[in-house]
Amino acid sequence: MPKSEDDIDLDGVLNEIGQFGRFQIRQYGLMVIPIILNAFFTLSYVFTAGNLSYRCEIPGCDEGLSTVYHPAWLNNTVPFRHGDPAQCERFLPISNASVDNLLCDADEFDQTKIIGCDSFIFEDDEVTIVKDFNVTCPSNDWKLTLVGTINNVGQFVALPIAGYISDRFGRRLVLLLSVAGSAIIGLIRSFSTSYEMFIALEFLDPLIGSTMYTTAFVLALELVGPNMRVTGNNIISCAFSFAEAGLGLLAMLIRNWRYLLRALYIPGIVSLPLLWMTTESVRWLLSKGQRDKAFDVLKKAAKMNGKTLSPSAIESFCPVSDDESGSEVLEGNNFFSLLSNAFSNPRLILRVANCSFCWLTNVLVYYGLSLNSVTLAGDKYLNFILVSLIELPGFLIMQLILDRVGRRVTLCTTMILCGIFCFLSEFIPTGNHWLSLIMFLVSKMAITMSFGTLYIYTVEIFPTNLRQSLLSVCSMFGRIGSMIAPQTPLLAKVWAPLPMVIFGSIGIASGLAILEFPETLNTQLPNTVDEAMNLKTDVGNKDKERFA
Repeated sequence: MPKSEDDIDLDGVLNEIGQFGRFQIRQYGLMVIPIILNAFFTLSYVFTAGNLSYRCEIPGCDEGLSTVYHPAWLNNTVPFRHGDPAQCERFLPISNASVDNLLCDADEFDQTKIIGCDSFIFEDDEVTIVKDFNVTCPSNDWKLTLVGTINNVGQFVALPIAGYISDRFGRRLVLLLSVAGSAIIGLIRSFSTSYEMFIALEFLDPLIGSTMYTTAFVLALELVGPNMRVTGNNIISCAFSFAEAGLGLLAMLIRNWRYLLRALYIPGIVSLPLLWMTTESVRWLLSKGQRDKAFDVLKKAAKMNGKTLSPSAIESFCPVSDDESGSEVLEGNNFFSLLSNAFSNPRLILRVANCSFCWLTNVLVYYGLSLNSVTLAGDKYLNFILVSLIELPGFLIMQLILDRVGRRVTLCTTMILCGIFCFLSEFIPTGNHWLSLIMFLVSKMAITMSFGTLYIYTVEIFPTNLRQSLLSVCSMFGRIGSMIAPQTPLLAKVWAPLPMVIFGSIGIASGLAILEFPETLNTQLPNTVDEAMNLKTDVGNKDKERFA
């Protein structure tokens, strides 16, 4: 059995077949579909479990089919909190007044005594699980935030499971199963008859489908030449941002959560015939010793791009002898042995801890800002769309400066700026919601640049034989941040500025901690722990390898 890809210069072959030709464009066109679906599926809970504006129904006052949310007599019947009617409280009617003959005047209610209610009048015709499953009143707010946390717990659990299936059976199969499984569960969820059924399916959906992003990302970048990988990364990122904005637009147009879920998940079923044409990962085929299939993929790519493989490339796929054994390639490379090697070096442990904190901070702030955008003053749909689209200039700026300024400076600066803008947003005078929104948007753009830089930087600061394992460790800590993020709107009930204060504090703290990392601009990727711990910038090196 021949070795895997170790004896093949795959990047050299990609240069021969064209770094970003018609074949790669076709592959990217297919992979953009699951990227868009992933944005729809993983963030739909922002609107399906969104809170609503409502007040108590007043017996004797709210009568007939055409009830009004804010009638002229409302101040006489319910207390107001911060200018809005209380959601679950009303004044006690005076006992000598007949409920059937109330005129809803102030003297018919005892405004010193407040009672609860269990029937409500909603401000508009929007329907979320709040209305359908009666998840009302502040005492049940935890049930709404739990939806997002459960969604991210499902993603956390899915990481090791999907990794095993992907490594054993292939990326293409995982992609098809994740899209099909998630789409089916999402459609079933739209027919939920109870909160418990909804929350259970909210867990199963990402458990099956959350890996479609990473799988599509790998399959897209797999056949892109080295010089186009940063651009390829930004194409995927921009597609996700556009999809987030599309989600906000659909939620604006479709105000019933059941119909919204069907509009988001039916395209997953429809897209399966297209995704069936996806090309399998070349590196996975090589790792399984399937050189013939890998060679067929590259020949197909070369033909579609109008290129020809050189004799040396052909010879590398068709060795004269198969006496070589690949056992030494895999020896000692299982996950646990790699981690034991990492933990034997105290300095590397500190680097992993620092990097994990950075991942947790980036994920928490990134998703926290997205989720809290719907609580800003103004139209929640427009706010969500703007917070999604503000990522696009962030990706553009990142591509322009990352290879000029460096990774450490970019990451440190963007995280500190994000923290500062989060703080400043809380000093905006009440009522000036546009200025507050601008500060919020700048914070999101900064954390987007930071997050994009972090993906590349994490690859470059760890040695080759530990890189994938340590990247997984850092990423799993990041997932803890995404589990916490849905709970942050509850903090605003304790103190309105608290979420932004927390985002600002940990953003600045993590930005300063990044200064302990080495700069990796114009350096070769380290192959050993010693090389990783002694990284120094080599400005004269123009042939920096960016990816393993």
